[in-house]
Amino acid sequence: MLFHVRMDVAIPHDLDPALRADLLARERARALELQRQGVWVHLWRVVGRYSNISVFEVPDGGALHDLLWSLPLFPYMTIEVTALTAHPSALAENP
Repeated sequence: MLFHVRMDVAIPHDLDPALRADLLARERARALELQRQGVWVHLWRVVGRYSNISVFEVPDGGALHDLLWSLPLFPYMTIEVTALTAHPSALAENP
């Protein structure tokens, strides 16, 4: 199942710099791991914001929920999720 996910990040400005660096390193490692697994299909930066638009391919909403909770930056995110399905007018559906 495909999901469109927008993640807006708001790390506190007063977070200890060493903790911030560790948090960002762990987030990057987790994102790369999920992309290599084929679960995090697309990852796009939103220009001018600390945000991204992503597409995940997971079995269901519960799997996506667990995945999002596994992200080190999760406590600092506002997340908006939209389930996706094929459109009947899409070229992929009408060769």
